[in-house]
Amino acid sequence: MAITLGGNQYGKAEVRLVRVDRDGERHRVTDLNVSVALSGDLTGTHLTGDNSKVLPTDTQKNTVYAFARDGIGEVEEFGLRLGEHFVRSQPSIHRARVGFEQYSWDRIGDRPHSFSRNGSGTRTAVVTWSEDGVQVVSGLTGLTVMNTTDSEFWGYIKDGYTTLPETHDRILATAVDAKWRHHTHPADWAESFEQAKDDLLTAFAETHSLSLQQTLYAMGRRVLDKQPGIAEIRLALPNKHHFLVDLSPFGLDNPNEVFFAADRPYGLIEGTVRRDDLPEGDAVW
Repeated sequence: MAITLGGNQYGKAEVRLVRVDRDGERHRVTDLNVSVALSGDLTGTHLTGDNSKVLPTDTQKNTVYAFARDGIGEVEEFGLRLGEHFVRSQPSIHRARVGFEQYSWDRIGDRPHSFSRNGSGTRTAVVTWSEDGVQVVSGLTGLTVMNTTDSEFWGYIKDGYTTLPETHDRILATAVDAKWRHHTHPADWAESFEQAKDDLLTAFAETHSLSLQQTLYAMGRRVLDKQPGIAEIRLALPNKHHFLVDLSPFGLDNPNEVFFAADRPYGLIEGTVRRDDLPEGDAVW
C-alpha cells in the first residue's frame, strides 16, 4: 500500500493588530485579526524534518506588523500586498492565503480620539495569492437582524415526528454570515463592502418570507444585481427561533407579543447564489 503526503499548508493564525492613524488630533482605528497560511514545496519538512524551505510562522507574524507600519487601508488591499510578498519573495511558497476579521469602532460623539466597540457585525476578507492567479473574497459575520412580522412557515412535510405548528405570522431573526467572491476588483473596496452590506439588509427587510431559504436567495440575488463585479455569494443563516409563550396558565392571552428566544438547537440555512456565466472559484473560502 502506497502512502503519500496530501495537501498541506502552515502559517501564523490570529495575529492581533491594531493601527491608529493620527491625522492631527483626529484619529482612526483599524482593529484586525490576521491569519496567514502558506503552501508550496514543503514535502521535505513533512517527510524528513528539513526546514530549509520553511518561512517561520514567527517571521510571518513580524511581516504583518512591518507591513502595517506603511499603512493598512482596506483589508483586501492589505491582503493583496501581503500575499504577493510571501509568494514572490520565497521560491518555495506557491500560494499564500491571508484572512482577516475586522472589528469596528464607532467614534464617541465628535470626540477625535474616543471610540466604542461596534456590535453590528464583523467585516471579513480572504485573499488568496498564487502562481495561478489572485482571488479575493469579502464578507461579514455576526450581523444580527430581525423582522417582527412578514414571515410565515407552512406547507412543509409532516410525519409521525412532526410537532411544529404552521404559522402565518412569526418573528424571523438570524445572524448573517456572508462571503462574496469578486470577479473583478472594485475601484473602492470600502464602498463595495458598504453597498453589499446595505443590499443584504434591504433584501432581508423587504422580503415577505415564506421560508428562510427564500430570504437567503433574495439577499444573495440583490447583492449580485447591484454589483456586476461580484461572481457569487455564500450565505449561512442560523434561524434564531422565537417561540410564543403560553400564558394561559396565568389566565392571560398572548396576542403574538411575548416570546421565548431560544439559543439552541437552531435551524441552519446555507446556500450559494452565483452567476452562471462565470467559473466557480477554487480557492479556500
